[in-house]
Amino acid sequence: MLLKARFVVEGFIAGLHQSPYRGFSLEFAQHREYSPGDETRHVDWKVYGRKDKYFVKQYQEETNLKGYILLDRSASMGYKSKEITKLQYGSYLAASLAFLMLRQQDSVGLATFDERIKKYIPPRQSKGHLSLILDELEKLVPSSQTGINRSLQELGQYTKRRGLIILISDLLDEQEKVLNALKYFRFKKHEVIVFHLLDPAELELPFTNVLWLEDMENGKRVLTHPKIIREKYKDVIKEFVETYKLSCLRSDIDYCLMDTKTPLDFALGAYLARRKMLR
Repeated sequence: MLLKARFVVEGFIAGLHQSPYRGFSLEFAQHREYSPGDETRHVDWKVYGRKDKYFVKQYQEETNLKGYILLDRSASMGYKSKEITKLQYGSYLAASLAFLMLRQQDSVGLATFDERIKKYIPPRQSKGHLSLILDELEKLVPSSQTGINRSLQELGQYTKRRGLIILISDLLDEQEKVLNALKYFRFKKHEVIVFHLLDPAELELPFTNVLWLEDMENGKRVLTHPKIIREKYKDVIKEFVETYKLSCLRSDIDYCLMDTKTPLDFALGAYLARRKMLR
């Protein structure tokens, strides 16, 4: 898993041209007088207007940033229509984010949950910390029902200072409760990122023959023909995704939908490049 995480992170960093992605948060440090060779995009034109001299903005990385990765390990995350389950994809995503944050000298922790948090590894910056996180990710198996709201509330007990909250989940839970829990972290001035993982079959319902649809968390089954329900199903899943997307946007929460057929290095690299442009 370490090699996979390293490949993903170094791959998309190399793809960001001459200016590698430098952290989830950048903090303004000071001004200094412009020198030949400085990038003009860092010139502070407001200061120039006051002093009639060119000054550039300098930034420092928030090396004391604490990141909390919350990974859903409920039964529904075990679904796959092809090669990889949502939990496997989410585990690689969590490993890549942990590798990236530690590479930037940030602290990162991991919490895995189903109905509630099952394992919590506090944020650390030490050399051996990544191995501790990877060991936990590698032994994860899907289990039990989902309790995103409760798990977020439990995570709040560990986050006493402002940090970065990263939720990785298929979000198959009561939307209003999940969104309210996420908004609570924004109210407490945390930065929040939601990676919404879905299998392509969950988005498109591509099946052609009569089949049993089974709820992986409560075991309920329905016999149906995809042709009969496909259009209605796609409308429902579209509304489901749009509700999360728009609600997160209104609350200044980063939302990123990922389907598990998209290579992780491409999906995460595209997200970080977009995030960089928006900052």
